[in-house]
Amino acid sequence: MDRFKVRGILILAVLVAAVVLALPSFLGKTELPQGWIGPKSKLRLGLDLQGGIHMVLKVDSLKAVENRLNTLAGDLKPHMIENRIKYTSVAFTAPDKITVDLRGADDYDALSKLMADSYPNLVEVDRKDEPELTRVVYQLKDAEVKAIRSQAVDQALETIRNRIDQFGVTEPSIVPQSGEKIVLQLPGVTDPERAKRLIGRTAVLEFKLVDEEHSVEEALQGKVPEGSYVAYMRDGKQPILLKETAVLTGSMLNDAQGRISPSNNMPYVAISFNPEGARVFERVTSENVGKRLAIVLDGKVYSAPVIRDAIAGGKAVIEGRFTDQEARDLALVLRSGALPAPVDIIEERTVGPSLGEDSIRMGVYASLVGAALVVIFMVVYYKVSGLIANVALAANIVMLVAVMALFHATLTLPGIAGIGLTIGMAVDANILVFERIREEIRLGRTPVMALDAGYKNALWTILDANITTLIAAVVLFQFGTGPIKGFAVTLSVGILTTLFTTLIMSKWIQEWLVNSLKVEEISI
Repeated sequence: MDRFKVRGILILAVLVAAVVLALPSFLGKTELPQGWIGPKSKLRLGLDLQGGIHMVLKVDSLKAVENRLNTLAGDLKPHMIENRIKYTSVAFTAPDKITVDLRGADDYDALSKLMADSYPNLVEVDRKDEPELTRVVYQLKDAEVKAIRSQAVDQALETIRNRIDQFGVTEPSIVPQSGEKIVLQLPGVTDPERAKRLIGRTAVLEFKLVDEEHSVEEALQGKVPEGSYVAYMRDGKQPILLKETAVLTGSMLNDAQGRISPSNNMPYVAISFNPEGARVFERVTSENVGKRLAIVLDGKVYSAPVIRDAIAGGKAVIEGRFTDQEARDLALVLRSGALPAPVDIIEERTVGPSLGEDSIRMGVYASLVGAALVVIFMVVYYKVSGLIANVALAANIVMLVAVMALFHATLTLPGIAGIGLTIGMAVDANILVFERIREEIRLGRTPVMALDAGYKNALWTILDANITTLIAAVVLFQFGTGPIKGFAVTLSVGILTTLFTTLIMSKWIQEWLVNSLKVEEISI
């Protein structure tokens, strides 16, 4: 079998594969043919076409710094006890400092050695010697603060992505922006309120001891004891006095599941900690038997049970008069990872699906009208060669849709504009070839020679034009967001399919007419 026939078979195979891949997308909501064994994945529609939700989130990364300092302060206390360093208090002081009150100056050297060996990111910035105590202030290094804030944004990005994946949204767009912002687009969301609850929920899980040594009533009157604060139960009515320092946080969480209690048939959330968290949980419960331990989520106290005995195994439950859906959503949020810092929704837009349907319809109409005008022009002006160009154009669109469906690309409204631009560029490439062929015919070349010279002379002009456009599309995709990326994807794929249909498919058809059918004159 000669190379010409092999090329024809390969071109046919590519076209058949393109039709199989693109057919589900062209059928839309119509059912696939009975017994269809090909792929069923369709071209996905972006937010602007099928509706959904657009949000801009702001990460409060300073809270992540505060949480880290609270953790360091809690971790420092047992270390000081192990090293027999006498202290009266260890507390976080805003915005990036820890204050240690020693009972005397004699323990200062031991504290300095402990800090240098175990906490190199904390540097001493102040010391005051008083008659009954020595106060030493440590500050986080600037580089560490920047690292924590940057990590908080990255972790928030990943956590939100995990939540969206579990929520089941196809093709979400989650893009970081300057100023610790995250732009989120959720195409096809049918329950935007639930999505907002899951995404915006900080899910900062903390376990704090209840301050039972002081009066809640006095605290409500403004006499809040140092190291404590007034919180409220989940109903927002019942006040409770808590210690400010968390003894355990959700960062040590291993799993969370929404379940139904067999005793009272009420939903609850069962949680388990990782090995480190289990050890801490057992130590805290063993050291505070008879005291109340509050389970705090997003600043609200869900329950505050009395510790009856040391709890080994690292398991606990969160109860709070949940509905079944609320328990499962809370477990989802905790399981996908607690956000390292609060995330605020600073902008929100909901796009209705009716707008998307109108956009699709108008975009399709515009593309069809443009394609029809191009088809008529090509047939009238270039005759049979124009008809070949139209066949190649149809194949180009089918291949474009097939490639985008194959790689699960998302079609946006600018993407439809990209398809229109692809039609124009495809025709332009054919026109360059046809005009070159006409020049060769005027010089008296035979059809075979004119065809060969026409494609050869137009090759580099076509490549130059399309490659430079492809470079621009790649830059748009790399640095653009949302709709700009949609346009860049469609344009990039369209350029590649245009090169195939123009330089390979159209050329093969014309060579077949001239060589196999022995056409003595090219209709052009």
